[in-house]
Amino acid sequence: MSDRKRKYPLVQPIEEWAILKISQQRKDIVQEVVRRSIRKVSEDTEEAKMTVENQLAKTMYMESIRMREEPWNIDPSDEKSFWKSIKKRLIRNEQKEGNGKNLEIVNMELLREVVERYGEEIAGFFHIPTFKFARTVLPILFSRLLNAISATGMARFFNPTKHIEDKLHITGEIDSIRTLAQKGTVILVPTHSSNLDSILIGWAIDHIGLPPFIYGAGLNLFNNRIVGAFMNRLGAYKVDRRKKNMVYNETLKTFSTVAIQSGTHSLFFPGGTRSRSGALEQKLKLGLLGTAMEAQRLNYVGGDEHPNSKIFVVPLVLCYHFVFEAESLIKQHLHSAGQDKFYIADEYSSNWKILKFVWNFFAKSSEMELSFGRPMDILGNFVDNNGISYDNQGRVINTADYFKSRGKINEDRQRDAEYTRMLGNKIAERFKAENVVFSSHIVAFAGFELLRRNYKELDLYSLLRLPQDDSGVQQNAMVLAIERIISRLRDMEAQKQVRLAAHLDTNAAQILIHGIQHLGLYNDKRPLKLGDDSLLHSDSLSVLHFYYNRLTGYGLEKYV
Repeated sequence: MSDRKRKYPLVQPIEEWAILKISQQRKDIVQEVVRRSIRKVSEDTEEAKMTVENQLAKTMYMESIRMREEPWNIDPSDEKSFWKSIKKRLIRNEQKEGNGKNLEIVNMELLREVVERYGEEIAGFFHIPTFKFARTVLPILFSRLLNAISATGMARFFNPTKHIEDKLHITGEIDSIRTLAQKGTVILVPTHSSNLDSILIGWAIDHIGLPPFIYGAGLNLFNNRIVGAFMNRLGAYKVDRRKKNMVYNETLKTFSTVAIQSGTHSLFFPGGTRSRSGALEQKLKLGLLGTAMEAQRLNYVGGDEHPNSKIFVVPLVLCYHFVFEAESLIKQHLHSAGQDKFYIADEYSSNWKILKFVWNFFAKSSEMELSFGRPMDILGNFVDNNGISYDNQGRVINTADYFKSRGKINEDRQRDAEYTRMLGNKIAERFKAENVVFSSHIVAFAGFELLRRNYKELDLYSLLRLPQDDSGVQQNAMVLAIERIISRLRDMEAQKQVRLAAHLDTNAAQILIHGIQHLGLYNDKRPLKLGDDSLLHSDSLSVLHFYYNRLTGYGLEKYV
């Protein structure tokens, strides 16, 4: 169903929100994270035939590199002194205890201090007054911006006729998700295109009446005091991508597991970061998804009567006509194949940049859609409104049975890792099915594919370096290609393999006009525009390639 105007009532009173409860119990939550993390680190260390001393030494080495090569303003002032102290005490312990049993015991205390420090850094807060302020003021502010921008003057800033709902459409399985949020714990797994995704998702979650979702936010975003203050009070937990050591990673994952077990609805970007290529994410990062798998198993250990025992996974596809960061993202993709080390760390470094970014967003944005997908269980099976799981043949299944060995729920990391991989594949599959195709997507795909046909002898990088005068595509060829593409997409929509935006209910010529008007509207270099020679030209073939990638993976190339 679609909800453009109506705001749903809350499915649960604020006082009962799990995100509030874990904030109120933050000290106990962190200690539980510490306890579990130490056990996991110790077990993993034994399996790798390493001592706790060696694990700490490796952690210190990696942290020293991070502090030297990637210091941030948000880093604690006592960071160097803390690790210097750990190093001194580690050496002293070895000198005092030798290689005896006591050495392992005293080093375990050092490990506890490290894990506690990580746990305190990771865990966030949830502040009701801040939440109420944000949910009241931000939609009003955004609506005022829409009116101020669309009017000739600033008069409409105080007398709005346009609302955020006029641009941001929420579609999909809303009623089902609302029902399931009252029966279990929801894990929302969105696609990720822009730095504004989190803000829009947060607004949409509140708009459909769900409690706030806990989510991991990059620690670099906290470098800005205003952004950091809001995020720190609205349930975000901190994720420091610079920290690559096993102790930190285990602490981070354990925090996520404990939060989910508490019944806190959670949001993961399974792509890990914004899509550098512009394509729907297909190779997903499974680390945090694995924490949901572990939480589900641990919930079942408590029995099916365990509160919030079942976990539901909901894909969410964010659909835009254009992405502000398209030019920088595709450059990173082409240079690095999207490796994480190339993510931009300072995009929110100043309040002015944030205000300019938001202003441009509302000034230039046209239609946007948040497509909530069909809810699944933790194994990727579809569920009904009662939370009952069904396999591919429509048979009822009990997901708890998949975690049993000899009739009992047991821990099996290899098995659970395979389940997580299968879930990741299912989410990637659902991203394609729940994707809402816009005119701009079709126009970009048709234009770039026709250009490739014209220069079959060139590889991708040579094609992207073509002079603008050589990048022309005939309008008639575009219309014919769009006709074939839209025909194929309508067949796929009938088979529930994709979804089409309402504005595509017209002919190919109109789709071409609409697509060109909206494609890359904000970007400095227009991906496609009509030239003086009546051909369609591109100011930036790399940006056009970014938008082209949105429809790759559907097998549409043969229809162009």
